[in-house]
Amino acid sequence: MSSEKEQRSAGRLRQATARGILERSGLTCLALLLFYFAVPIRPRTGDWLILVQVLLTLVALAALLFGLKNQLLRQLDQPDAPLGGLTVGILGGLLLFALIDYAVAVYAPGEFVDLNTRIDALYFATATLLTVGFGDVSAHGQFARGLLCVQMFFNVAVLATTASVLSRQLAERARARHPR
Repeated sequence: MSSEKEQRSAGRLRQATARGILERSGLTCLALLLFYFAVPIRPRTGDWLILVQVLLTLVALAALLFGLKNQLLRQLDQPDAPLGGLTVGILGGLLLFALIDYAVAVYAPGEFVDLNTRIDALYFATATLLTVGFGDVSAHGQFARGLLCVQMFFNVAVLATTASVLSRQLAERARARHPR
């Protein structure tokens, strides 16, 4: 009798923990979106401010790579580890490259065709990540094309690997929950 009660209690604890992780991941994703739209990017700012923004972007990219690497290794070592960090990492990578694309469009007009707003940049980064490329927004200048080469490599090497691990873990957990 107490064994059954302990199992129910453990099950409720797992559900509460999973719900908390999901809520934290959702709030983190929302915070990233708000941050994306709040970061000040204005034309004709001083060169020192652009340099600071470039350095902060490089630090953010390094932190993202470090965090994703740790999350991937954690998933390989502990298949039952929470998946929220992987989801946040994928969104973080997408938003970071969208922000970089937008900054290039603002600070170097003519590098992108029809990339005028943050929504355009997010749309373009998403189309690049998903490799659909509608052609309405495109890289026109050499710097933007070089940046997109880095972005596409990052998308394949890091984000696609992360998405693959995420989908595999979700499928394995679904199979374990509902065996045939």
